This record gives sequence, C-alpha cells and structure tokens, in this order.
Amino acid sequence: MSRVSDIVLFARYNEWMNIKVYETAGQLSAEELLLDRKAFFGSILGSLNHIFIADMIWLKRFSHHPANHSALKVITAMQDPRSLDELRFINFSELTKQRHFLDSVILSWTAQLTEEDLEYVVHYRNMKGMPADKKLGSLLLHFFNHQTHHRGQVSTLLSQCGLDVGVTDLQALIPDAAD
Repeated sequence: MSRVSDIVLFARYNEWMNIKVYETAGQLSAEELLLDRKAFFGSILGSLNHIFIADMIWLKRFSHHPANHSALKVITAMQDPRSLDELRFINFSELTKQRHFLDSVILSWTAQLTEEDLEYVVHYRNMKGMPADKKLGSLLLHFFNHQTHHRGQVSTLLSQCGLDVGVTDLQALIPDAAD
C-alpha cells in the first residue's frame, strides 16, 4: 500500500469508529453524557467535543496546502476553535450531525491527496503560540493517532457505563492480501 492508501484507510477507520462510538454514546441520557468522569476532558461529551475541536484545528491548518484541496474549502469558513477544551456542542444530536459532516470532509479530502502532497511542510503555531514546521504526511499520522487515543478513552468511559462499542481494531478494515 502507498502512504496515501494508508491515510485513506485511517480516514475510513476514523469514520467507522466514530459511528460506533456515537451510536453507543447515544444510548446515554444528556445528564450521563455531561457527567464529569475525571477524564482528560471531563465528560464523555467533553471528550467527543475535544476530538471534534482538535480535528477542526488540524483541518484548518491543512487547508493552507498549496494544492488547494477543494474538500477543505468548507472548513475555512467554519468558526475557529477557541481552546482544546471548548464545549462547542452541548446537544449530542448536533455534535453527532457535525461529526458525520466532518468525517465526510476528511474522507473526501484524503481521497484527493497525492504522495507529493504528503511531503509539503505545514507551517503553523500550536494553541500556545509555538511555531512548528512539519511534513503533512507525519502530521496526518498524528491527526489520526490523536483521534484513536481519545476515542479509546471514550470507549473506556462507555464501558464503565456498561456499554460495549464492539470491535475497535483497525485490522477489521484492512483488506486481505491477494495471494
């Protein structure tokens, strides 16, 4: 597989896992979703908002790529996140709708990427204002790993509520090798 194929696989995995996590979390009441469970971002809703916000931050940075990927144009018009712990969506239904939308943008965008695109150096400042210059390909590994990390936390929180997300392994989406 090429690096771009791997990135597309990660995008598919991201969407697949978000569907599973959101369907499972949707079994909880609004109060249970907002309950402070002492996670990095407090509640299940706080954790899901954090993943969304971090994805927005990265996609906005990626939107400055000189290839001018059309799939990211919609991201530039969206309101900039204020902080990594911003609780942008209190309403779980609205967060779910926006998550599905964002995942569709990620899938469309990754389908537009080329191997050459992955070599582009993204110049940005982190949320503390520190400058960084890193290759897009490496940043995409971080982007998807970050999602997996925090979804793992949400999966644990859901498990503590007696809910099972089911299979979470990336290998479930990896195609069998041709003989």
